[in-house]
Amino acid sequence: MHIGRDESKIAHHQFSDLPGLLRSGDVLVVNDTRVIPARLTARRTTGGIIDILLLRPETNSTGQTSHCWLALATPLKRLKPGEVLEVETGNAKHEIRVKDIVLSEDGQKRLLVDLGTQDKVYALLSQIGFAPLPPYIHREHQENLRSKDLERYQTVFAKSPGAVAAPTAGLHFSDELLGKLQAQGIEIAKVTLHVGPGTFKPITSSLEEHTIESEQLNVPLETTEIVNKALAEKRRVIAVGTTSCRALETAGSSGKLVPIESSQTSLYIQPGYQFKILSGLITNFHLSKSSLLVLVSAFAGHELIMNAYKKAIDERYRFFSYGDAMLIT
Repeated sequence: MHIGRDESKIAHHQFSDLPGLLRSGDVLVVNDTRVIPARLTARRTTGGIIDILLLRPETNSTGQTSHCWLALATPLKRLKPGEVLEVETGNAKHEIRVKDIVLSEDGQKRLLVDLGTQDKVYALLSQIGFAPLPPYIHREHQENLRSKDLERYQTVFAKSPGAVAAPTAGLHFSDELLGKLQAQGIEIAKVTLHVGPGTFKPITSSLEEHTIESEQLNVPLETTEIVNKALAEKRRVIAVGTTSCRALETAGSSGKLVPIESSQTSLYIQPGYQFKILSGLITNFHLSKSSLLVLVSAFAGHELIMNAYKKAIDERYRFFSYGDAMLIT
């Protein structure tokens, strides 16, 4: 779906039509985060099964990452600091240690687990972890689908490991489509925002009281140069996904993009927000009571977005992570 904000126009297309909907000189900003195999099934010494979703490496007071990871765990209530959990994969067994039980920013209890040295964590997870597929995909982890699930839940831009969910707007792109876009004079720039579960936390309070859990962010110098040049020349900057949008608006709060390295953002965009960088957005169709839908409404206008969503339902567009997309210009 293509939404033109200025004329409140809604049109229906295939995603392969994208090169014809963009202009030479447009800058597409994509998120190059890579989803890690963050779901683990562990066993206690008592025989109980614990489902674990790793969230992010813990940082110390100097901002350096430690070898401990923050995680969601179910059930959590009987776990104790110091307890050793066993994870089986094929014929191998691995031990992970419960470091602590901590309170997160939103007041929820989280597990702190010791996975060993940071340089070996991703190699370990490739052996014992599964893709953190969306919760509405109802099936058990399958050893024979471990690598296939993880690869299908990546974008073609995926490079920097750290996300526990895919930046789903990027799933629509192929190398072939990127080639056509670049041949048309459209620039591709990259940011990294490691998607955490907080992005998808439903809004249970008022819009004003809702908060988003912080996520790791990097905006490289090369991207700032591409985007700032486009802004100076009055060319459009279009974010691929709400994560790229939040990365750009965090780094561009002054109206000009600045490099960011190993920082965090908890930027929550709601109606009334003044966009500093964005003039376009590619995004999927989001669920009600989500901060993602609030962001899209802030960008395009509530009435226009509600009208677009009604048309999407009438036309049987697909929602969720593997669903259809809209381009807002």
